[in-house]
Amino acid sequence: MKDSHSSAAALAAAVVEHLLRAGVREVVLAPGSRNAPLAFALWQAERDGALRLHTRIDERTAGFLALGLTRVGARAAVVTTSGTAVANLHPAVLEALHAGLPLVVVSADRPARLRATGANQTTEQVGLFGRPVPCHDVASVEELSAVADVPDGPLHLNVQLDTPLVPTEAVYPAAMPPAPPAPAPHWREPAGPATVLTRGPRTVVVAGDDAGPPARRLAETAGWPLLAEPTSGARTGSHALRCGRLLVNAEVGRRIERVVVFGRPTLSRPITNLLARPGVEVLVVRAAGFWPPDPPEARHVTAPAWEGEPDDPEWLDAWRAADGDLGRRIDAELAGAATLTPYDVARATFAALPAGGLLVVGASSPIRDLDLMARPATVGERRRVIANRGLAGIDGTLSTAIGAALGRPRSSRALALVGDLTFLHDQNGLVLGPDEPRPDLTIVVPNDDGGAIFSMLEQGAPVHAPAFERLFGTPHGVDLASVCAAVRVPHLRVTSRPELEQALAMPNGGIEVVEAVVSRDDRRDLDARLRALAPD
Repeated sequence: MKDSHSSAAALAAAVVEHLLRAGVREVVLAPGSRNAPLAFALWQAERDGALRLHTRIDERTAGFLALGLTRVGARAAVVTTSGTAVANLHPAVLEALHAGLPLVVVSADRPARLRATGANQTTEQVGLFGRPVPCHDVASVEELSAVADVPDGPLHLNVQLDTPLVPTEAVYPAAMPPAPPAPAPHWREPAGPATVLTRGPRTVVVAGDDAGPPARRLAETAGWPLLAEPTSGARTGSHALRCGRLLVNAEVGRRIERVVVFGRPTLSRPITNLLARPGVEVLVVRAAGFWPPDPPEARHVTAPAWEGEPDDPEWLDAWRAADGDLGRRIDAELAGAATLTPYDVARATFAALPAGGLLVVGASSPIRDLDLMARPATVGERRRVIANRGLAGIDGTLSTAIGAALGRPRSSRALALVGDLTFLHDQNGLVLGPDEPRPDLTIVVPNDDGGAIFSMLEQGAPVHAPAFERLFGTPHGVDLASVCAAVRVPHLRVTSRPELEQALAMPNGGIEVVEAVVSRDDRRDLDARLRALAPD
């Protein structure tokens, strides 16, 4: 295709072929004029059974939908037109960068000769996502052939498309085998020579986001307590604890002498402070992503291992006893609450997650509530709990959940647990056209009419009460039922534990929302009471 009338179509077809050969089988398209050649090529590729196409009108939503697909192992790309459309992908790209996810961005652009001329919807798209994200400015099929496969992180293809933007003849990618590659594991086995750990120091294993089974296996082999976050993929087995973060500053936690860290621990200040505690040896298995955790004075190891009999059993027994006792105290305290609490919502949601199920958790309060209420599961039950912990933002969470549910179709059930602000922040994620793939997904929203997380931080201290609601509490008064009605998503409002449990026990299929009404009036006091239950 050498004549100018078919160059855009030919280049677009080559881009789609390149994606297919790289294993991409899920593509999210945000409509536009400049990316029309790509849209036509993608449409034909879907008709040929080579990929699955998702269309969204909001680029930010599109980016997080592709992120969710990628998060569960699918190879996904998001395709936009030029101008501000590309900038709207930045939050999803940053999350992919810091989480080490191979999200592919394809942006349409004007030919280079039209840059810096005032042409409409034209800006500097090359390098828009910053130095850490590889960007290839592609103007021809030959330049495209030099682009390597998707790295361990996001990749940006900026494609210069000249007019005409609709094909004057059929130029589509060749049909590719429809079977997608096997999903990649969401965690990575530690690579490199083994670091054999010795007896002596009282040791705990900390499993942050995406730590995976290696953290659990080390803890069980060595006989050590396992402090695993809900999204670690390691909160399973006999050594995982439920209340670990509250015990770090208790009597048993003050005896810690060594910590082995897997994944990206991001949830709690007690764990962060532990990793910086004077006199504690910290060994870190480097996590994926940009700027992985690197506590001060930590030593990096590749594949920590234990040989011989487990370490001192009294150490593990002390943690188990403290964890069990604290868990019972927390349950008793919550059982005495007169109304539904966010912790009740987290517990009921996790209890509704069957073996083989998927749970997507929003940042802020819900994932911390889940951290105290999710009991360690049995090894092999393959419950998958994920969250956007690379930068831990609340944006795009509904879209991430929809993408994850679509990208993991063999889940026995898919749930999402998100706060009301997180829900409203991405309500456009619920705007799906009639022909779009739609998963079975139950979205649980503990609604406290604002930002409860801030009431538990310094900003929530009584001295700041006059300014708190306006600056941090941010009550919105939005009727979530009306939001759901506007996008034709079924909605159910519950106000008690029995109502919540019944609602979660009876999914109707498709996307549905269960709104659990809770209060944040006493949230700071409730959390203080729970922390005070930990033995001194």
